[in-house]
Amino acid sequence: MSTLPSTRVPGGASPEPSPEVEARQAISYTTFNVRQRRLLTFLLGLTTTLSPLTATIYFPLLPLLAHRLNTTAQAINLSITIYVVFQALSPAIFATLSDSLGRRIIYLVTLTLYVSSNLGLALTQNSYVALLVLRAVQSLGASAASAISYGVVADVCIPAERGAMVGPISMALNLGTCIGPIVGGLVAYKSVNYGWVFWFLVFFGVVLLAVVAGFLPETARNVVGNGSREARRWWERPWMTPLRSGTFTLWHDFMNIWTTKPRSSHLTEKGIDSKTDKKTAVAKKRLKILNPLQCLRILLHKDAAPILLVHGFSYMIDFSIQTSIPLAFTDLYHLNELELGLSYLPRGTGIILGGYATGILMDRNYKITAKQIGHRINREEGDDIDDFPIERARTRGSPYLVSILTCSVIGYGWALDQHGHIAIALILQFIQGVFQSSIYIFSNTLLIDILSDTPSTAAATASITRCALAALGTATVHPLIGVLGRGWYFTLLGLFTGLSSVIAIWTIRTWGMVWRNKRVAGTTRSDVPGG
Repeated sequence: MSTLPSTRVPGGASPEPSPEVEARQAISYTTFNVRQRRLLTFLLGLTTTLSPLTATIYFPLLPLLAHRLNTTAQAINLSITIYVVFQALSPAIFATLSDSLGRRIIYLVTLTLYVSSNLGLALTQNSYVALLVLRAVQSLGASAASAISYGVVADVCIPAERGAMVGPISMALNLGTCIGPIVGGLVAYKSVNYGWVFWFLVFFGVVLLAVVAGFLPETARNVVGNGSREARRWWERPWMTPLRSGTFTLWHDFMNIWTTKPRSSHLTEKGIDSKTDKKTAVAKKRLKILNPLQCLRILLHKDAAPILLVHGFSYMIDFSIQTSIPLAFTDLYHLNELELGLSYLPRGTGIILGGYATGILMDRNYKITAKQIGHRINREEGDDIDDFPIERARTRGSPYLVSILTCSVIGYGWALDQHGHIAIALILQFIQGVFQSSIYIFSNTLLIDILSDTPSTAAATASITRCALAALGTATVHPLIGVLGRGWYFTLLGLFTGLSSVIAIWTIRTWGMVWRNKRVAGTTRSDVPGG
């Protein structure tokens, strides 16, 4: 979307929209232009690094923590399980609230929680109970960012263009999976004081809090509409508004939308036309009573359940492999802590590349599907997907992705079981990263597409599902490897998740649109007075 024409005001004041601009803004899906969305993508990418960085920085520290706290590896693994459990709860609470209260206020609250918990972990290093409690709070603060970011994408992007934002955000999100193990491994290798890791996270959290408070705009559609309504409360507006002047022209363009008052009461009240506003109005009505457990109802939607299964199984595989690496690579290849941290790099690199490629492919698949059915993409108002097979567009080619991921998981297990060269295991980790990332992204985006009235709540539901399955995988990986061996454990894991995912994808492509339209029709009837 190009920058809209405007009327300049003498003296360098903010430009006043012309009547033509007002009319176009009133029917546009969003008033955020391409350059502004790129800046949003950068800011969201920074915030989404938080959860994977915090989770993966911890893995190389596991042997050091067990020694320092004089406990067992299984007891330390409990702190991972607790982190994953609260990783599911955090989006269920905060992402759901962001659909009602706005994105900015939730970012500010969760980042404050995050900084406080890391400060406690840095200052309290000899208590196992304190470790468990503060890891729970740390997870609460870190884990909502990804779900909220998907809400922002739905706020400012039409379905046909969401891949352009989702891909880079996913790349940034998974950058944390590369940096985290290296930082954690370096600290564990150079020092017996693991507190330095948490001091690093305190610094990183403070920087993110300052960036979000200073520059991130409010995008929630029930707060600012399509971007044309004025953000009225102090926490809804970026605090670095002085940067609008002078040579900061890029920031001036970025911040003009939410610091300039709309020119007409019609635009302020409506913001967008009835077609694009009706779903937002329904969402706003429903969220007057805040219910963090609302996202659990999505688990029972027939059109959403198979998407959640595909999404959750990909994450279960990922966490099972991550949790198994420290013990397996230490026993089989005798790596030190720094080398152990570096061994996570191939997987992280694969995830980043997979995220970038998937973003491009999703938009391409959307265009191909639209062309196949003779659908003309509306890039101004956004497509009404009620009559568009978004399920087919998002899952195009996905059975091949699942099949390759399944083969790589089985091969990885037997490479470890037969003491194969470490290069084989690392290459297979790279392949897993590419295809696990692709499955994760297309399933999460599809869930946002079919539940676009409450996008962060939908992402929170995905978080609950994936974290529940990841917690199951984390808790059982070592006991089952002890019973089955690495080869058979990863064979059974790959076959179960792979076959289940292929069946779920077939269900999505065959029945997803039918079930979605029935659910939407039922929701519409329930919102009609007397219905």
